Amino acid sequence: MPTAKYILPVIVFSQFCCTSLWFAGNAVMPDLLRNFNAAPSTLGDLTSAVQLGFISGTLLFAIFNVADRFSPSKVFFTCAILGALVNAGIMSQYNSVESLLLLRFLTGFALAGIYPVGMKIAADYYEKGLGKSLGYLVGALVLGTAFPHLLKMFATIAALPWKLVIFGTSTLALTGGILILLFIPDGPYRKAGLKKDFSAVPVIFRNIKFRAAAFGYFGHMWELYAFWAFVPFILQSYAALHPGINFNIPLLSFLIIGSGGLACIAGGYISAKFSSKKTAATALFISGCCCLLSPLLLIQDSANMLIIFLIIWGLTVVADSPLFSSLVAGNAPAENRGTALTIVNCIGFAITIVSIQLLSYFSGIISSEYLFLMLALGPILGLLALFKKSKNDQIS
Repeated sequence: MPTAKYILPVIVFSQFCCTSLWFAGNAVMPDLLRNFNAAPSTLGDLTSAVQLGFISGTLLFAIFNVADRFSPSKVFFTCAILGALVNAGIMSQYNSVESLLLLRFLTGFALAGIYPVGMKIAADYYEKGLGKSLGYLVGALVLGTAFPHLLKMFATIAALPWKLVIFGTSTLALTGGILILLFIPDGPYRKAGLKKDFSAVPVIFRNIKFRAAAFGYFGHMWELYAFWAFVPFILQSYAALHPGINFNIPLLSFLIIGSGGLACIAGGYISAKFSSKKTAATALFISGCCCLLSPLLLIQDSANMLIIFLIIWGLTVVADSPLFSSLVAGNAPAENRGTALTIVNCIGFAITIVSIQLLSYFSGIISSEYLFLMLALGPILGLLALFKKSKNDQIS
């Protein structure tokens, strides 16, 4: 069993391995569309299927207080195995669009026992400096989310089949689950909830500080996954508007999304000096500005300027995520912390379905350079929630 200083690296690496399942389908989306004769709108449907599965899982886990009543490490392991198996099912030649949607839904369901439960495990070990710890953890999620795009790039260069991406992410998920089971026992700050408490969720939301953190997180989530899901679309649209540009879309998608992992880690350190609320609000403000500036950058003629802009957007769109999670965990009762993190994730990811489907719908109606203005709504509402609460110094 590792000593305390190795606990966080093991959790972080396991989180990276398992969350690689999230965008495994997106990384091979052109291959799936081609092999199963799917319409372009399937991009939004398959992405939303994962989110819907995640929502269903987090809602069920929250209602039954799964992360508080049972060993979080065993919950994480069980869901990692389930996620690896259903993800591998994408490789079957007998799939249809409907079965792919089901498999992505089940992958999302499994992720409900990985992402929020991983944060619960970290919170059980790091009562102090939780923002910094969650910065590493969400950074791992970001890299895990981006990693399938990198696998796809290598598969393309080596002329290997797209199924390599699916096989690789399933193998990583198995590895991450086994590492948590073998090396991460229940944390010293864990307080088990021994009974099903169906009143836990409304009780948690009566806390003003908790609500402020949660509403800020919801505004952040409106923007985050919609941006991630449509990064390849942004690059393709820009290339279509500017003939002669030939982007390496898998590599750039990895860099743009993956850069956010560094921002999550940096945000954890910055928040130790300037507070989690101020740091999260700053990131949310900058990413909101990126939404508003997106038409100008998609119209201008410099591909390099676009890539720099998208990397800045990729850095700030997720830098506030661990800080909001830290505020949520820090303002929830210890015996219901897992449930609190889970239900907030559930609501946050329900919001992502709306924004993803809106982008998917309007992508065929309005010009692509104006499409992402609607994402600014999330940061604006999130900032209003944070600053409304900050007048009374209720959240820090």
